[in-house]
Formats: sequence, structure tokens, C-alpha cells
Amino acid sequence: MDKIYIIGAGPGDPDLITVKGLRLLQEADVVLYTDSLVNEDLIAKAKPEAEILKSAGMDLKEMVDIMVDRVRQGKMVARVHTGDPAVFGAIMEQIALLKKAGVGYEVIPGVSSVFASAAAIGAELTIPELTQTLILTRAEGRTPVPELEKLKDLAAHHCTLALFLSATLVKKVVGDLLEAGWSEDTPVAVVQRATWPDQLIVRTTIANLEQDMRANGIRSHAMILAGWALDPDIHSNEEYRSKLYDKEFTHRFRRGVKPS
Repeated sequence: MDKIYIIGAGPGDPDLITVKGLRLLQEADVVLYTDSLVNEDLIAKAKPEAEILKSAGMDLKEMVDIMVDRVRQGKMVARVHTGDPAVFGAIMEQIALLKKAGVGYEVIPGVSSVFASAAAIGAELTIPELTQTLILTRAEGRTPVPELEKLKDLAAHHCTLALFLSATLVKKVVGDLLEAGWSEDTPVAVVQRATWPDQLIVRTTIANLEQDMRANGIRSHAMILAGWALDPDIHSNEEYRSKLYDKEFTHRFRRGVKPS
């Protein structure tokens, strides 16, 4: 069956695409990419004769019609998405139309902005005995969220939160977190345009989040990470050390040594 390749480009740095993703991009006859989000330096790695198409100004039907047309011409098509296509990638609506047209697809994962942001601040989002859960979500704005997924209800778990698409909804975010019982001094890290040359990092707290984002002019392309795992000094607290490297802890590859 003819198919297109849906490729995760990563968060911005052109080197953060997978080896497979880059190979397919370089082999493609047609590259359709989200020009408002994907780095042009990455797209420049396509072969010189490839047809390069920008999708930001296209509607869904227009995009899919182009992909179907090119595949039926026997061309290899790469649809390049920012980050990882599985998270807020809007790929299922494209896939539904591709299926209707009898065109297959293969998804190539990419580095999500949530993990690029954690790397940028040197954070581990799951700390033993503090939080072992990470929730990826967004604040409710013009697009509603399911009734059981309201931010204040998710925040009641008091685990690490990663908020996509929420930079303009910070007042609501703060209100929901406080309503869920979060302390005002809970650490928050905001990473705007993670891994791009103009990456901006703001470390703050729930109490100061709104004013610090306003002061830095952050209203888009930002990942908001919240929770005590974001405390920059958390690793100095031996109470929250992983058992994996504890010399007293036995696991499959090493027998622990108890103190004498």
C-alpha cells in the first residue's frame, strides 16, 4: 500500500531529529512541514530536487489532498511535525482522511518539547518518594477539555505537571493549582522555544508565575513545568535518592551490600 511518513522533527534544534527521521526526510520527494514551528535548517537537509511545501496557511483538506496526490504520483512524501506527533500533534484528523483515500502512513517519533524543556533546565521529572507521575495536559481555553480532565482535578494528584499550549492562560492555571491545594511556593519552570537559539528559561513559583511570564513577554511557544521535582536543589536532598544506584539495594544486575 502507498504510504506517507509522519515525522517528528523534535523541538527546534535540527540535530534533535531521530536518525530514522532524518534519513526519511533526506530521501523524500515531497516535504510538507509546519513552517511556523519546524526549523528551516532541518528542512534544508532535504534533497535539492525535493518539492518543499509549507503547511501553516493550509486547511486540513488542502494538506491531505496534496499528500494523496503526490503519493499517487509514486512520490515519497514526508509530513514533518514539530516535537513528537503523538502529543498535541493533530495527526489523527489527517490520518482519518488518508485512510478514507486508501493511503497508508507510518509515524516516526520525535523529541517532545516537554523532554527538551526538562533537559534544558537539567531536571528529572520523576523523583523517587516525591513524585513518580508526570501528567501532560493543557489549560482549558477556547478549546474545551473533557469533563474528567479539568486541570484542578488533575492537579489534585500533586505530581509533576507539564502544560502545553497554556502560556496565555496562566491566571487560570495558577487559580486551578491553588484550588487543588498546591502551595504558592511550589517551583515552576517555564521554557520558551526549547532548544532554539533564542531559548528562554524562567524559574519561578506558582505565586510569581503570572508576573514573571508577563515581565518576560512570554505568550506562546512555552512549556510550563510545575511541581516539587522542579526544585533546582532537589538532588541535594538524600531523602529523594533513587534506589537504582544505592549500594545497599539489590536488583537484577547488582547485589546490594548492607552496612556492617
